[in-house]
Amino acid sequence: MQDMTVREDLNVALVQAPVTRFDTQANLHNFDRLLQQVEGADLVLLPEMFNTGFSMDSAEQAEAADGPSTRWLQQQAARLGAVICGTLTIKAGEGDYRNRLVWARPDGSLEYYDKRHLFRMGGEHERFRPGNRRLLLELKGWRIRPLVCYDLRFPVWSRDAQTTDLLFYLASWPQVRRDAWNRLLPARAIENLCYVAGVNRIGEDHNGHAHSGDSQVLDFIGDSLLHVRDQEGVYQVRLSAAKLDRFKQRFPAWMDADDYSLPDAVEN
Repeated sequence: MQDMTVREDLNVALVQAPVTRFDTQANLHNFDRLLQQVEGADLVLLPEMFNTGFSMDSAEQAEAADGPSTRWLQQQAARLGAVICGTLTIKAGEGDYRNRLVWARPDGSLEYYDKRHLFRMGGEHERFRPGNRRLLLELKGWRIRPLVCYDLRFPVWSRDAQTTDLLFYLASWPQVRRDAWNRLLPARAIENLCYVAGVNRIGEDHNGHAHSGDSQVLDFIGDSLLHVRDQEGVYQVRLSAAKLDRFKQRFPAWMDADDYSLPDAVEN
């Protein structure tokens, strides 16, 4: 296990807001306004499909991998001096659309994770192609695994109690299923012995489905460090490397984890 005592704490900012359907300009303008409140963050998290709202109109709403919303993320990362993440509908090839999480660094470089578990009940699996790459990224010595919304329901894909320090989920999770969201996030923290953050949108979507927010951060035993209901805003939490390290040394359950393999998964 990596020695975390020499690492700095991680300042994480969660941005919770409504999203206007198919109005990228209005959404980027609103998130630009909210991001003016960010101070000293290392990592900034936006909801799923923050630029268009969650939509199955993949062909109509898709941007190129270097399109305007990606460039906007790069600009925000440079201005804030922080990594910023959000998901976009990206055209990866002819007829190949991805719900893609973009990790934008201040230096302009990018990483991406394509959502693995597509929401069948909404037809997402018919309009998008799933990813097969499990991504583990480093920021200030922290090992961070990015995931998207419905991925939360599938613990094997999230599983990595030995090497992950922070799991986060960017979501468009409706209020009708908020109990599942509020129960599964602490479960992922407990079983992976790591911090977990979940960022969700608020407001009604074009189908009249309410979104209650419930953006939150939990520690490695599943206790809440932050839980925001349905208020728009920017919420920052400082995660302690030393506390996580002490807990993993005192309670090394990760050493007894079962070995497993995912045949089609690609590890970065």
